[in-house]
Amino acid sequence: MQMNNYDVTVIGAGIVGLGTAYKLLEKDSSLRICIIEKEERVAAHQTGHNSGVIHSGIYYKPGSLKAENCITGYRMLLDFCDENNIAYDICGKIIVATTEKELKPLQTLFERGQSNGLDGVKYISADEIKETEPYAKGIKGILVPQTGIVDYKAVSEKIAGIISLKSAEIKFNEEVQSVKANGNEVYVTTKTNRYSSKVVVACAGLYSDKIAAMTNDKINFRIIPFRGEYYKLNESAKHLVKNLIYPVPDPEFPFLGVHFTRRIDGMIEAGPNAVLAFKKEGYEKSDFNTNEFIETLSYKGFHKVAAKFWKTGFYEFRRSFSKKEFVKSLQKLIPDIKESDISKGGSGVRAQACDVNGNLTDDFLFIENERVINVCNAPSPAATSAFSIGKTISEKVFLKIN
Repeated sequence: MQMNNYDVTVIGAGIVGLGTAYKLLEKDSSLRICIIEKEERVAAHQTGHNSGVIHSGIYYKPGSLKAENCITGYRMLLDFCDENNIAYDICGKIIVATTEKELKPLQTLFERGQSNGLDGVKYISADEIKETEPYAKGIKGILVPQTGIVDYKAVSEKIAGIISLKSAEIKFNEEVQSVKANGNEVYVTTKTNRYSSKVVVACAGLYSDKIAAMTNDKINFRIIPFRGEYYKLNESAKHLVKNLIYPVPDPEFPFLGVHFTRRIDGMIEAGPNAVLAFKKEGYEKSDFNTNEFIETLSYKGFHKVAAKFWKTGFYEFRRSFSKKEFVKSLQKLIPDIKESDISKGGSGVRAQACDVNGNLTDDFLFIENERVINVCNAPSPAATSAFSIGKTISEKVFLKIN
């Protein structure tokens, strides 16, 4: 087995792993960096399956890692797109309250937007909702002008191309089997190669718990995979949505609820729901991995999540198998939409960290030791935040190298 020597090894070629390598090389272009990816391409999982929204930062608690990195990463992302001629559109979005019960959480979002420095965020009335999105219906809303859309797969491919021209190598079809620290070196072993480096950065997404456990005796979380399924609006129904229309999310549940998203290619998506996946990379209802499913079901933290959210979970499964029920949810925002207006779209799987007490981690989570940095919870807005997260990680890396 061949030994390959580098300064830094990055596990995972999603946008966070790529963004980390980019920021490392931006600071020191002489670094020898290797990115190990188990698939045959970049952005194969969470990055390549999301809806392409450039998040503004309105949802996140002020001072949290999500808020700070989203706000900073937003500008970095737009600058990168401008420099590299990547298409994006800052089209704005509305968040719509449809019941009196949603007005208080709507106010919380508005206050967070103000605290996070989002200029131009404003309340809109029922009539103003109609002016912005003629087919949407609500009693009050928030206009968020900073929100935009982009193709994160295209962004990732551009990053990969740039860093490959420097001193970074991307090794595809290399699934990590072990990570072991020994003195001043960390050894990453795959089926065919061994990689030695001073620091390892693990951006392993759905398998971040597995990778973290390789160099940490006890980790207090487990990744629970939640599949998000989308429908797409048929050509005859595209007039129903101009840009992005979101509901007021349930503050107890770390998902935004089914919404409407115009993509940069012109497609309009409706969704996603949030159903427990029976496989970590289970994009279809029929996808099943016995070992991974048993690991989820046997985890004490999952038992507590299930006990707390069983009604919500049951409804999500019901909606997953019932187009009629899915449309009912969509009709809360756009009453005119019908079953005949939508067709099956794509899906993604969110890597959601859950601790042993059943708490679904609501912020980015990093676990590190002397030589290894693990990105353990990086769901949305990680794509928007990728360059900021990469900058933060790169600063940690240089402290460990030096």
